[in-house]
Amino acid sequence: MTHSTTVLVIGGGGTGVGTARDLAARGVDVTLVERGGLASGTSGRSHGLLHSGARYAEADPEGAAECIEENEILRDIAGHAIGDTGGIFVQLEDDDPDYFDAKLEGCREHGIDAEVIDGDEARDRVPELGDNVVRAMVVPDGVIYPSRLVAANAESAADHGARVLTHAPVEGMTLDDGEIATVEVGGEVNETITPEYVVNATGAWAGECAAMAGVDVEMKPTKGVMVGVDYEGLGPVLNRCREPDDGDIIIPHERQVVLGTTSVAVDDPDDYDEEQWEIEKMFEECAAMMPTLDGREVARTYWGVRPLYAPDEAGRGSQDSGKGDERGISRGFFLLDHDDNGVENFASVVGGKLTTYRMMAEATADHVCEILGVDAESITAEERLPGVDDPDELDHLVAKYSARNPADEDVVADYSDTAAADD
Repeated sequence: MTHSTTVLVIGGGGTGVGTARDLAARGVDVTLVERGGLASGTSGRSHGLLHSGARYAEADPEGAAECIEENEILRDIAGHAIGDTGGIFVQLEDDDPDYFDAKLEGCREHGIDAEVIDGDEARDRVPELGDNVVRAMVVPDGVIYPSRLVAANAESAADHGARVLTHAPVEGMTLDDGEIATVEVGGEVNETITPEYVVNATGAWAGECAAMAGVDVEMKPTKGVMVGVDYEGLGPVLNRCREPDDGDIIIPHERQVVLGTTSVAVDDPDDYDEEQWEIEKMFEECAAMMPTLDGREVARTYWGVRPLYAPDEAGRGSQDSGKGDERGISRGFFLLDHDDNGVENFASVVGGKLTTYRMMAEATADHVCEILGVDAESITAEERLPGVDDPDELDHLVAKYSARNPADEDVVADYSDTAAADD
């Protein structure tokens, strides 16, 4: 079977479904394919932090400004795909006070609300904090439930006319006169797609996807562990106010907290070791902020792989388990037009953060529309996502798109049997 489409988006994570939604809302004929269920790559295996921008305030002004802008947009459009928890950065006795001051100055400079409180008030607000907390900075961080967010974006894309195909791995491409002529899709779909334009939004797998078109996209993926611990009642996101390092974030869910994360380079985003030392490191480091974690049992663990663009990482000297800039704290996203590589109708979008997925998708859609001659503006910052006022409806969408993933499986209800019956 052969199917024609104006734009084929490959990859069903946040950026891919966001791009499909944006293009479809502008009236473009879009097909999205994902090799598994939606969000089954990096998006659904992230720590799920809705960044306020404070994490980047002292090192990456542009990234900080993007985060707070998108943070506010997502609060408006994403409903129960977001947890409005707030967040705090805590300075422990051993942490550099100058770093705290630099972050505070950056927040104020870039429009990020930041309130400084002393250690006693911090413990009044968050009793789980240790006696070693000297002071804290209250910021508008939050939690993203990526399974819900991606499913809602997919439903919006479909509502605007997009074709969203899961369990549809790309198995090959043919080129004709410097353009991708056909894309072979296997799995449950098993068809040949003839696109006018192709967007590679496969994240850490962007190199493998681009190679099918004879294009070299050099990625440098790094793995990171997340550890779920049964723990009710933690209010805000907790961040260690020090140079970015292993085990410096605690994300509150409804009945668990998620501890994160490590940063270790891997050769293959599908094949890497899940090592016990990473789990132990999360407890050791996170318990320095929140001593009540000490001795708790692991409820679940999962690893994610970051979609890092190798030339960018090399430019800042990133390395395994690095700290600060070596950890790639100021990384952005990159839109690569492969016309420069001899393939006219092909682009890859790599890097970035889940918080800024919508902005990345809008930029990608702008680029594609300019090439196609489509004169339409993005509406994704104003249009609320479907289902977001009802968690139960969102969770049914998650089942519809096979989008239930480790990052929020303790929050999202499992309606997979219902979805199968409906099919």
